[in-house]
Amino acid sequence: MARHRSSAVPLGWLYAGLILYASLYPFGEWRVPGNSPLHFLGLAWPRYWTGFDLVSNLLGYLPLGVLVFGARVRAGQAAGASVVTAVTAGAALSFAMELLQNYLPDRVASNLDLALNVAGAACGAALGLVVHLLGGVERWQAVRERWFIDGSAGGLALLLLWPVGLLFPAPVPLGLGQVWIRLQDSLRSELEGSVMLEWAGPWLHAQPTLERLPAGQELAIVALGLMAPCMIALAIAPQGWRRFVLLAGAVTFGAAATTLSTAMNFGPDHALAWRTPNAAAGFAVGAMLAALAALLPRRAAAGLGLVVLSALVVLVLQAPADPYFAVSLQAWEQGRFIRFHGAAQWVGWLWPYAALLYLLVRVGARADD
Repeated sequence: MARHRSSAVPLGWLYAGLILYASLYPFGEWRVPGNSPLHFLGLAWPRYWTGFDLVSNLLGYLPLGVLVFGARVRAGQAAGASVVTAVTAGAALSFAMELLQNYLPDRVASNLDLALNVAGAACGAALGLVVHLLGGVERWQAVRERWFIDGSAGGLALLLLWPVGLLFPAPVPLGLGQVWIRLQDSLRSELEGSVMLEWAGPWLHAQPTLERLPAGQELAIVALGLMAPCMIALAIAPQGWRRFVLLAGAVTFGAAATTLSTAMNFGPDHALAWRTPNAAAGFAVGAMLAALAALLPRRAAAGLGLVVLSALVVLVLQAPADPYFAVSLQAWEQGRFIRFHGAAQWVGWLWPYAALLYLLVRVGARADD
């Protein structure tokens, strides 16, 4: 079987990292367990459990099974061996997480969770196998060759992750990358009581000076936030009408993810509350500029994307804290959203920086326009 670079590889590694985050959060107060670390393997059925826990443990590993299977098949491995690899990878990761949970007072190692995780990875591998036997992998390869250039796996992964990052509440629609305030809080906590805190105090306590975001800056953040994934799409898509279809898809997914995020945070009745005049104008400006950029060669689009993402990061870091944003953030961290909190939060924080690195590589790549 032919080997292909697959976006399932970076997505699989990222998803494994998110499982690690969700399994070991909040990473504090590690201690040596009183029993053997393998004691959980011989425990009876737990007395207290919920249907939500069963379903979440089962479904949580299903995407990992699909991604590992897809990555191995696309790398040229036989379908049967790919199933074994996917199930083994899921079992190994789940066993490692349950083993480490013995050392966290807020987490409980469970053989039931381990069994459900392995079953979820097996279901994912089986789903991937069915799709493969029905010719889905070959059809996807044919579609990818028509719509995207060779070596586009990283760009496709970024495009697929962008709507996920939008689900985490942001102070401005499409304003991904506001990691600085959280990073300051973490560093202050780690340096508490040390000499380093006195030296770095002014730097770590510096907050955005704006009390309210100007209308023009809000419009610019929305426009740049929409242009960012569009530039990635243009950097990996050949010139032609398909570029405009991809841009329309970015606008649609951006609006849909922002609407869903607003509904999750403030209720379905307020799902469209994000559509302020500035946000609507930002969408229009971003879509118009992205359409004009569709006429550029790929390397030029990648270069423009670097400018767009750099400006977006700078403007987002200047955005002040929003009281409604703080309330929605607290709801995510204290409620059941915590189970999804790690995935969307980290994607929303790191996506612009990963996109910057990817576009930097595309700009430096050999010209193939």
